[in-house]
Amino acid sequence: MILSLFIPGGKPIAWVAKIWSKVILFISGVPYSVEGLEKLDPDKQYVFVSNHESAFDILLVLACLPYRLVFISKIELRKIPFLGWAMVLGKHIFVKRKNHKAALASMETARESLKKYPRSIVIFPEGTRSLDGHMKPFKKGGIILGIKSNLPLVPMGICGTFDVIKKGAFSIQPKPIHLIVGQPIDTSVYDYNDRNQVTEILRNEIVNLKSSWTVE
Repeated sequence: MILSLFIPGGKPIAWVAKIWSKVILFISGVPYSVEGLEKLDPDKQYVFVSNHESAFDILLVLACLPYRLVFISKIELRKIPFLGWAMVLGKHIFVKRKNHKAALASMETARESLKKYPRSIVIFPEGTRSLDGHMKPFKKGGIILGIKSNLPLVPMGICGTFDVIKKGAFSIQPKPIHLIVGQPIDTSVYDYNDRNQVTEILRNEIVNLKSSWTVE
């Protein structure tokens, strides 16, 4: 956090987050793997769109994706000591979910911030973790940001994390978890009016990615 005061763009926080995620996965004894990274350009920015099943989702994404990542999070997290401060310094994006007008305004602020400090975004459009392992309907805010920022939207299937730790549970089951990266969607051919269509395309692709995984 101290280094971030002198190094702009949140790079120190992003580096520490990656190390932290790999350490936690190692200590937990949870084996993880990833496939599909060859579909990505290491020099590009992306908006990664994923299902959300467990607290381990964030660890898996941070450990597997070789990008400087930030998350779109509810604005209440800013008030949490240390975590919220680190997220602010790391240039994460905060949204007032219950206020539609304020949420759209914060997305516009985020779009300008992405130009100033290039980084990739991770969104969980279900809004919160699944209670039963089944995907819920997708919210469109982060997807709209991708369209308006002309950034490729990348569907991702997170597999196995629901069986590692369920929402509200404290015990960890060290079972394999896996991240499947799908084909990026070019947003240059879409605009705001296509948001419903793009959201449906992403959700269907994530369902397909998840169903393609089998535990060896």
